[in-house]
Amino acid sequence: MVNPIPVREQKNRPVNDGAVTGMDTLTLPLRIFPKKIEAACYNRGRLALLRLGSPLRVPLPLHRGLVVILNSAIWLCVDSFADDQPVMAWREFQIHARNNLYQPVTCELWLYHNCAGLIMGSALDDLHQALNQILIHGCEKV
Repeated sequence: MVNPIPVREQKNRPVNDGAVTGMDTLTLPLRIFPKKIEAACYNRGRLALLRLGSPLRVPLPLHRGLVVILNSAIWLCVDSFADDQPVMAWREFQIHARNNLYQPVTCELWLYHNCAGLIMGSALDDLHQALNQILIHGCEKV
């Protein structure tokens, strides 16, 4: 099990670093976890962004009310029933040293909600399936 990095121990870490205009959150996360995203899921997200544009809102069909807003720098999962309050975010994707498309992509998972840790894996799986459906059926932006 990977131990999370408590936010209090982060030194000089900006929350709004300016990389994601209009999509970043000013809310401090409760926890930050190191995470790896399977290459197939990350590649689907990048492909959807390239084909459909950025930012891209993807509803999660198995997680009622949750929507993931994709951008090249952050994938922000929000509660659409609560005025898009952040639940969790995958950010800080380590893609610069990536030399193939088959290795998992290292990133950080920022948790904003007390119960986000319970769905962090299933939400990512749901996102992968939703992206597959969007790309297979050639859907427009959701």
